Amino acid sequence: MIIDFHVHTFPAAIAARAVGGLQESAGVPPYTDGTVEALSASLERAGMDRALLLPVATNPKHCSRINNTAASQNGMGRLLSFGAIHPDCPDWKQELARVQALGLRGVKLHPFFQNTDFDDPRYLRILDRAGELGLVVVTHAGLDVGFPGQVRCSPEMIQRAVRQVGPVKLVLAHMGGWKNWDRVEALLPETSVYLDTAFSCGTIPTLPTGQYAGAPLPLLEEAAFLRMVRLFGADRILFGTDSPWSDQRQSLAWMQALELPEAQKTAILGGNAARLLALPV
Repeated sequence: MIIDFHVHTFPAAIAARAVGGLQESAGVPPYTDGTVEALSASLERAGMDRALLLPVATNPKHCSRINNTAASQNGMGRLLSFGAIHPDCPDWKQELARVQALGLRGVKLHPFFQNTDFDDPRYLRILDRAGELGLVVVTHAGLDVGFPGQVRCSPEMIQRAVRQVGPVKLVLAHMGGWKNWDRVEALLPETSVYLDTAFSCGTIPTLPTGQYAGAPLPLLEEAAFLRMVRLFGADRILFGTDSPWSDQRQSLAWMQALELPEAQKTAILGGNAARLLALPV
Protein backbone atom coordinates (compact mmCIF):
# COMPACT_ATOMS: atom_id res chain seq x y z
CA MET A 1 0.00 0.00 0.00
CA ILE A 2 1.34 3.43 -1.00
CA ILE A 3 0.12 6.32 1.16
CA ASP A 4 0.95 9.97 0.57
CA PHE A 5 0.93 11.22 4.15
CA HIS A 6 1.00 14.95 3.34
CA VAL A 7 -1.26 16.63 0.76
CA HIS A 8 -3.40 19.76 0.57
CA THR A 9 -6.55 20.78 -1.26
CA PHE A 10 -8.80 23.82 -1.16
CA PRO A 11 -12.54 24.34 -1.75
CA ALA A 12 -13.25 24.75 -5.44
CA ALA A 13 -14.53 28.31 -4.95
CA ILE A 14 -11.19 29.53 -3.56
CA ALA A 15 -8.67 27.02 -4.94
CA ALA A 16 -7.38 29.26 -7.73
CA ARG A 17 -6.92 32.21 -5.38
CA ALA A 18 -5.33 30.11 -2.64
CA VAL A 19 -2.91 28.29 -4.93
CA GLY A 20 -2.09 31.49 -6.79
CA GLY A 21 -1.34 33.36 -3.58
CA LEU A 22 0.89 30.61 -2.24
CA GLN A 23 2.62 30.30 -5.60
CA GLU A 24 3.44 34.01 -5.56
CA SER A 25 4.67 34.09 -1.96
CA ALA A 26 6.70 30.88 -2.19
CA GLY A 27 7.98 31.23 -5.73
CA VAL A 28 7.36 27.58 -6.61
CA PRO A 29 4.95 26.21 -9.24
CA PRO A 30 1.98 24.00 -8.31
CA TYR A 31 1.40 20.63 -9.99
CA THR A 32 -2.39 20.59 -9.66
CA ASP A 33 -5.04 23.29 -9.34
CA GLY A 34 -5.47 22.47 -5.66
CA THR A 35 -8.92 20.87 -5.90
CA VAL A 36 -9.95 17.45 -4.58
CA GLU A 37 -10.74 16.36 -8.13
CA ALA A 38 -7.24 17.25 -9.35
CA LEU A 39 -5.64 15.48 -6.40
CA SER A 40 -7.68 12.35 -7.05
CA ALA A 41 -6.56 12.35 -10.70
CA SER A 42 -2.95 12.83 -9.61
CA LEU A 43 -3.20 9.87 -7.22
CA GLU A 44 -4.56 7.74 -10.04
CA ARG A 45 -1.70 8.71 -12.36
CA ALA A 46 0.89 8.03 -9.68
CA GLY A 47 -0.60 4.66 -8.72
CA MET A 48 -1.02 5.61 -5.05
CA ASP A 49 -3.60 3.97 -2.83
CA ARG A 50 -4.35 6.71 -0.28
CA ALA A 51 -3.53 10.33 0.52
CA LEU A 52 -3.91 12.23 3.79
CA LEU A 53 -5.37 15.74 3.61
CA LEU A 54 -3.85 18.16 6.12
CA PRO A 55 -6.09 21.23 6.49
CA VAL A 56 -4.73 24.28 8.33
CA ALA A 57 -6.82 26.61 10.49
CA THR A 58 -5.48 30.12 9.86
CA ASN A 59 -8.28 31.69 11.91
CA PRO A 60 -9.44 30.32 15.29
CA LYS A 61 -13.06 30.98 14.32
CA HIS A 62 -12.86 28.52 11.43
CA CYS A 63 -11.82 25.34 13.29
CA SER A 64 -15.32 23.88 13.59
CA ARG A 65 -16.18 24.48 9.93
CA ILE A 66 -12.85 23.09 8.72
CA ASN A 67 -13.30 19.96 10.82
CA ASN A 68 -16.82 19.41 9.52
CA THR A 69 -15.44 19.56 5.98
CA ALA A 70 -12.58 17.25 6.92
CA ALA A 71 -15.04 14.71 8.30
CA SER A 72 -17.03 14.80 5.04
CA GLN A 73 -13.85 14.13 3.03
CA ASN A 74 -12.41 11.47 5.32
CA GLY A 75 -12.76 8.13 3.57
CA MET A 76 -13.97 9.71 0.31
CA GLY A 77 -12.43 7.67 -2.48
CA ARG A 78 -8.69 7.44 -1.90
CA LEU A 79 -8.70 10.31 0.58
CA LEU A 80 -8.28 10.45 4.32
CA SER A 81 -8.28 13.68 6.28
CA PHE A 82 -6.99 15.05 9.53
CA GLY A 83 -8.70 17.85 11.37
CA ALA A 84 -7.34 21.28 12.24
CA ILE A 85 -6.86 23.24 15.44
CA HIS A 86 -5.70 26.79 16.06
CA PRO A 87 -3.72 27.74 19.19
CA ASP A 88 -6.13 30.62 19.85
CA CYS A 89 -9.28 28.54 19.47
CA PRO A 90 -11.28 29.47 22.62
CA ASP A 91 -12.77 25.98 22.99
CA TRP A 92 -9.64 24.13 21.85
CA LYS A 93 -10.09 21.26 24.32
CA GLN A 94 -13.67 20.58 23.24
CA GLU A 95 -12.77 20.92 19.58
CA LEU A 96 -10.01 18.32 19.90
CA ALA A 97 -12.50 15.96 21.49
CA ARG A 98 -14.90 16.68 18.62
CA VAL A 99 -12.14 15.90 16.10
CA GLN A 100 -11.80 12.50 17.73
CA ALA A 101 -15.58 11.98 17.82
CA LEU A 102 -15.78 12.82 14.09
CA GLY A 103 -13.48 9.88 13.36
CA LEU A 104 -10.51 12.02 12.34
CA ARG A 105 -7.25 10.44 13.44
CA GLY A 106 -5.23 13.61 13.99
CA VAL A 107 -4.75 17.35 13.52
CA LYS A 108 -2.40 19.62 11.60
CA LEU A 109 -0.54 22.60 13.09
CA HIS A 110 1.29 25.29 11.11
CA PRO A 111 3.33 27.68 13.29
CA PHE A 112 3.87 30.16 10.43
CA PHE A 113 0.27 30.48 9.30
CA GLN A 114 -0.85 30.44 12.94
CA ASN A 115 1.76 33.02 14.00
CA THR A 116 2.86 30.98 17.01
CA ASP A 117 6.19 29.47 18.06
CA PHE A 118 6.08 25.71 18.40
CA ASP A 119 7.18 25.74 22.05
CA ASP A 120 4.51 28.29 23.00
CA PRO A 121 2.30 27.10 25.90
CA ARG A 122 -0.76 27.24 23.64
CA TYR A 123 0.76 24.56 21.42
CA LEU A 124 2.05 22.56 24.38
CA ARG A 125 -1.46 22.19 25.78
CA ILE A 126 -2.70 21.02 22.36
CA LEU A 127 0.07 18.43 22.14
CA ASP A 128 -0.67 17.22 25.64
CA ARG A 129 -4.42 16.86 25.06
CA ALA A 130 -3.94 15.28 21.62
CA GLY A 131 -1.74 12.66 23.26
CA GLU A 132 -4.43 11.93 25.85
CA LEU A 133 -7.01 11.49 23.08
CA GLY A 134 -4.75 9.31 20.95
CA LEU A 135 -4.68 11.86 18.11
CA VAL A 136 -1.69 12.13 15.81
CA VAL A 137 -0.29 15.66 15.44
CA VAL A 138 1.43 16.80 12.25
CA THR A 139 3.25 20.12 12.27
CA HIS A 140 5.12 22.10 9.68
CA ALA A 141 8.73 22.03 10.87
CA GLY A 142 11.78 24.09 9.98
CA LEU A 143 11.82 27.14 7.76
CA ASP A 144 9.05 27.96 5.29
CA VAL A 145 9.62 28.86 1.66
CA GLY A 146 6.86 31.47 1.88
CA PHE A 147 8.11 33.20 5.05
CA PRO A 148 11.77 34.09 4.48
CA GLY A 149 13.76 35.04 7.56
CA GLN A 150 11.17 33.86 10.07
CA VAL A 151 11.70 31.11 12.68
CA ARG A 152 8.64 29.46 14.20
CA CYS A 153 9.45 25.74 14.48
CA SER A 154 13.18 25.13 14.82
CA PRO A 155 14.67 21.81 16.00
CA GLU A 156 15.50 23.52 19.28
CA MET A 157 11.85 24.55 19.77
CA ILE A 158 10.71 21.04 18.94
CA GLN A 159 13.16 19.52 21.40
CA ARG A 160 11.96 21.86 24.17
CA ALA A 161 8.33 21.12 23.38
CA VAL A 162 8.56 17.32 23.42
CA ARG A 163 10.42 17.45 26.73
CA GLN A 164 7.49 19.30 28.32
CA VAL A 165 4.50 17.28 27.14
CA GLY A 166 3.24 13.80 27.75
CA PRO A 167 3.35 10.99 25.19
CA VAL A 168 2.06 12.14 21.81
CA LYS A 169 2.40 10.81 18.28
CA LEU A 170 4.11 13.80 16.66
CA VAL A 171 4.98 13.96 12.96
CA LEU A 172 7.42 16.65 11.84
CA ALA A 173 6.79 17.57 8.22
CA HIS A 174 9.61 18.22 5.77
CA MET A 175 12.03 15.65 7.25
CA GLY A 176 11.89 17.18 10.68
CA GLY A 177 12.73 20.76 9.78
CA TRP A 178 12.89 22.24 6.30
CA LYS A 179 16.40 23.56 5.58
CA ASN A 180 17.31 22.84 9.25
CA TRP A 181 18.31 19.25 8.54
CA ASP A 182 21.77 19.38 10.13
CA ARG A 183 20.23 20.38 13.48
CA VAL A 184 17.42 17.85 13.07
CA GLU A 185 20.11 15.17 12.86
CA ALA A 186 21.93 16.55 15.90
CA LEU A 187 18.96 17.10 18.22
CA LEU A 188 15.97 14.92 17.40
CA PRO A 189 16.88 11.27 16.70
CA GLU A 190 16.59 10.39 20.41
CA THR A 191 13.03 11.70 20.61
CA SER A 192 10.00 9.67 19.49
CA VAL A 193 9.04 11.96 16.59
CA TYR A 194 8.21 10.77 13.10
CA LEU A 195 9.40 12.60 9.97
CA ASP A 196 7.53 12.97 6.69
CA THR A 197 9.35 13.45 3.41
CA ALA A 198 7.13 16.20 1.95
CA PHE A 199 8.91 18.87 -0.11
CA SER A 200 12.30 17.65 1.13
CA CYS A 201 13.96 15.37 -1.41
CA GLY A 202 15.80 15.97 -4.67
CA THR A 203 15.24 19.38 -6.27
CA ILE A 204 12.21 21.62 -6.72
CA PRO A 205 11.70 23.90 -9.75
CA THR A 206 11.29 27.59 -8.96
CA LEU A 207 9.58 30.52 -10.65
CA PRO A 208 11.39 33.63 -11.99
CA THR A 209 10.39 35.56 -8.86
CA GLY A 210 10.72 34.76 -5.18
CA GLN A 211 13.57 34.19 -2.75
CA TYR A 212 14.79 31.04 -4.54
CA ALA A 213 14.29 32.31 -8.10
CA GLY A 214 16.66 31.50 -10.91
CA ALA A 215 17.56 27.84 -10.46
CA PRO A 216 16.06 24.61 -9.14
CA LEU A 217 15.92 24.57 -5.35
CA PRO A 218 18.21 21.86 -3.92
CA LEU A 219 16.79 19.83 -1.07
CA LEU A 220 18.07 16.59 0.47
CA GLU A 221 20.28 14.53 -1.80
CA GLU A 222 20.06 10.75 -1.67
CA ALA A 223 23.08 10.32 0.63
CA ALA A 224 21.75 12.83 3.16
CA PHE A 225 18.29 11.30 3.10
CA LEU A 226 19.66 7.79 3.65
CA ARG A 227 21.75 9.05 6.55
CA MET A 228 18.61 10.43 8.20
CA VAL A 229 16.82 7.12 7.65
CA ARG A 230 19.65 5.37 9.47
CA LEU A 231 19.62 7.91 12.32
CA PHE A 232 15.86 7.86 12.94
CA GLY A 233 15.06 4.37 11.71
CA ALA A 234 13.00 3.54 8.64
CA ASP A 235 10.00 2.83 10.88
CA ARG A 236 9.75 6.57 11.71
CA ILE A 237 9.80 7.91 8.14
CA LEU A 238 6.53 8.65 6.29
CA PHE A 239 6.31 9.25 2.56
CA GLY A 240 4.64 12.56 1.70
CA THR A 241 4.69 14.93 -1.26
CA ASP A 242 3.10 18.23 -0.17
CA SER A 243 0.92 18.07 -3.30
CA PRO A 244 0.13 20.36 -5.08
CA TRP A 245 3.70 21.63 -4.48
CA SER A 246 5.42 18.47 -5.65
CA ASP A 247 4.61 16.08 -8.47
CA GLN A 248 3.36 12.88 -6.84
CA ARG A 249 4.56 10.58 -9.61
CA GLN A 250 8.07 12.10 -9.60
CA SER A 251 8.26 12.04 -5.79
CA LEU A 252 7.30 8.38 -5.72
CA ALA A 253 9.83 7.50 -8.43
CA TRP A 254 12.60 9.24 -6.43
CA MET A 255 11.72 7.22 -3.34
CA GLN A 256 11.41 3.92 -5.18
CA ALA A 257 14.86 4.39 -6.73
CA LEU A 258 16.63 4.67 -3.36
CA GLU A 259 19.16 2.03 -2.40
CA LEU A 260 17.20 0.78 0.58
CA PRO A 261 16.08 -2.74 1.51
CA GLU A 262 12.66 -3.43 0.05
CA ALA A 263 11.17 -3.94 3.51
CA GLN A 264 12.27 -0.42 4.51
CA LYS A 265 10.88 1.08 1.29
CA THR A 266 7.57 -0.68 1.87
CA ALA A 267 7.43 0.71 5.40
CA ILE A 268 8.26 4.27 4.34
CA LEU A 269 5.90 4.29 1.37
CA GLY A 270 2.85 3.20 3.34
CA GLY A 271 3.38 0.60 6.02
CA ASN A 272 4.36 3.11 8.69
CA ALA A 273 1.43 5.36 7.85
CA ALA A 274 -1.01 2.45 7.93
CA ARG A 275 0.27 1.47 11.37
CA LEU A 276 0.20 5.02 12.71
CA LEU A 277 -3.33 5.60 11.40
CA ALA A 278 -4.55 2.10 12.38
CA LEU A 279 -5.58 1.33 8.80
CA PRO A 280 -6.32 -2.17 7.54
CA VAL A 281 -3.56 -3.47 5.23
